[in-house]
Amino acid sequence: MSAPALEPKQPLNPALVDRAPLVAAAGEDPPHQPFIPADVDIPELTVVPLIVGALLGILFGASSMYLVLKVGLTVSASIPVAVLSITIFRGFSKVFRVRRATILENNITQTTGSAGESIAFGVGVTMPALLILGYNLEIGQVILVSVLGGILGILMMIPLRRALIVKEAKTLIYPEGTACAEVLISGEKGGTTAKTVFAGLGVGGAFALAYKGFGFFKDIPERIFGKWYDGGNLSLEVGPELLGVGYIIGTRIALIMGAGGILSALVLMPAIKLFGGTSSLPIYPGTELIRDMSPDAIWHQYILYIGAGAVAAGGIISLFKSLPTIIGGAMRGMKSLRSATGASGPLRTDKDIPLWVVGVGSVLLVITCALVPSFKINVLGAVLILVLGFLFVTVSSRLTGEVGSSSNPISGMTVATLLITSLIFLALGWVSAPYKVAALSIAAIVCIAISNGGTTSQDLKTGYLIGATPSRQQIAILVGSLSSALVLGFVILKLNDAGTIFASRSFPQTQFTQSDYTGAREHLRGPDKDRDSGEYNVIWLKDPRGSIPAGKYLVDDGGHIKYLEDPGINGKLDHRDNGEKVTSKFSAPKPVLMSFIIEGIMTQKLPWGLVLLGVFISIVLELCGMSSLAFAVGVYLPLSTSTPIMVGGMVRYLTEKTSRKKVSNAEAESGPGVLFSSGLIAGASVVGTLVAFLQLSEPTRNFLRVANMTERIPDFANSDLVSLLLFLGLGVILYLVANEYLLKSEPEHDHGSSG
Repeated sequence: MSAPALEPKQPLNPALVDRAPLVAAAGEDPPHQPFIPADVDIPELTVVPLIVGALLGILFGASSMYLVLKVGLTVSASIPVAVLSITIFRGFSKVFRVRRATILENNITQTTGSAGESIAFGVGVTMPALLILGYNLEIGQVILVSVLGGILGILMMIPLRRALIVKEAKTLIYPEGTACAEVLISGEKGGTTAKTVFAGLGVGGAFALAYKGFGFFKDIPERIFGKWYDGGNLSLEVGPELLGVGYIIGTRIALIMGAGGILSALVLMPAIKLFGGTSSLPIYPGTELIRDMSPDAIWHQYILYIGAGAVAAGGIISLFKSLPTIIGGAMRGMKSLRSATGASGPLRTDKDIPLWVVGVGSVLLVITCALVPSFKINVLGAVLILVLGFLFVTVSSRLTGEVGSSSNPISGMTVATLLITSLIFLALGWVSAPYKVAALSIAAIVCIAISNGGTTSQDLKTGYLIGATPSRQQIAILVGSLSSALVLGFVILKLNDAGTIFASRSFPQTQFTQSDYTGAREHLRGPDKDRDSGEYNVIWLKDPRGSIPAGKYLVDDGGHIKYLEDPGINGKLDHRDNGEKVTSKFSAPKPVLMSFIIEGIMTQKLPWGLVLLGVFISIVLELCGMSSLAFAVGVYLPLSTSTPIMVGGMVRYLTEKTSRKKVSNAEAESGPGVLFSSGLIAGASVVGTLVAFLQLSEPTRNFLRVANMTERIPDFANSDLVSLLLFLGLGVILYLVANEYLLKSEPEHDHGSSG
């Protein structure tokens, strides 16, 4: 799972690693005995598993992109992909009467498929910051950043594999990788079924389609308090994906995020109303009187800055708390790297992609980064990418082995990259617009490399335990990274376009000239493109100009503002000019953090009073002994997003307390609750993505509008109680599946090897 560095999970039970056939019997330096012996060469890197893995990677990558833009984290795809692979190829075997896929082919599928989530996380937490900084998100730039970051992470892991996976096999457990090996071995023996994942996909997709596509019930039941507690509100988005996230990240983190949401909705908003409601003038950065603001307006104008300050402080504090671990991990990684031989051994299970490929690839990567015009990166920036990429991929791979992907501080290392780069640029006087893009491009490539490096190390651990060929796995994850990178760029752009609003604005007293314009001329995009085909100049106002609020505007040839462009990612408006409500808006907490760091260092133009309130909230939490980053993300996100995550955590708590059998940590990672939750996340996120895409076409938009049930059954479709009860019913289903009252797994039968 790619998530904030919060509370480390309990380490995997070492007995799982010591048990045959995963590791050889005890003795002095016994040779490793994988499930498939090194001298047995069965089908592995074949075309069909690669294709299936790439497709599953795109599916889970798209759902991860949706999720990271919504709540700032993703969940690991390796185990769900492994389970789906086993079932899909088992079905192929029965239907077409062909041989069963080998365990190594199933491993190739999960290795290829796991790359989608890691690429999505790296892209989703960095590249949307361009929109927040006032630049366009170009498809070519997103794809190239994704490709280069994915390749860098894999290249850096090739020389590290022998050092971290082989030499330290007994000390670096790699929890998710070991759990995935258990799943693959179980599937080889006849166990493991994907019915739980498929059920989650179906339930999550159908539930999401019912309210996102056809409006059968309300998406956010809410209660806004009256004058007796003005500004306070309770709300809950009925998202299956959010329920699933809460279950997977666990009770403690889910409740901490919920606590942050409660602080913003039930403490900060009422306080702003109470103390600011008597003011006869707007209070910066707001543009209207606080007493006239809705809770949503207060959240956008004030709470967002407080939450962003808390997230920024939480990320930096997390980085400094992790520094001893990062430094220690880097030193141990370098030491073990020096002690490991560089050449591949004679055994199949010891063959890596040749090191000369790593060298040539690294040189080409530096040259590409320095020469691509859209990156704005010079030679110094390209060298920074290589140096910081190798350093943090080493750290990421080692920490993933020690504490798992969920506690790997990817965000903290990305913040460190951005801080180092921005401070170097500031010292050199490079603070103009191109250098902001350069700093973000450097951080994005390194972040994707860090994320993909951790995922690659988990996959290589799985391969080490089951007897895969490292070079074939490395090729597979390259294929997965490239295929996902080529698609996810389009996904993020279309998600943004679907939620972008071009709101008509008129300020006839203000006229702009050619010197005010920034960037290329633009057309209207997304659903608004059908109402105006004209081309307009672009102006980005960082600060209010008279009565014109800050923002991005389209200006006609006469120099007058025609439209305010409000993006789908981190935008503030939720209704189009025709009154249509826009549901495909994304809070994007991590890109906001990145943009704040760049703006804070290079321009110092922020509403510092609000930002510092958030900073000291995080400091107070740390002094109380609580990890502040999860709480800060909860403060930043709307309460409607934090609440269903908290409900998912509560379902996890009830499941663990009432479980009829004790399970190990590895079994919990691949248990029915996690698999069903993974299905809920993928199903609901993919449906949400598809519905957003459908909004881009006028015929389908009209169809969805006609099919919407809000006007046909208003009492049912607009009822807060109905929506809440349906969501709680979904939580009950998750509980029943997690405790195997529903979809009970079948006992395993050893069918022998399928080699």
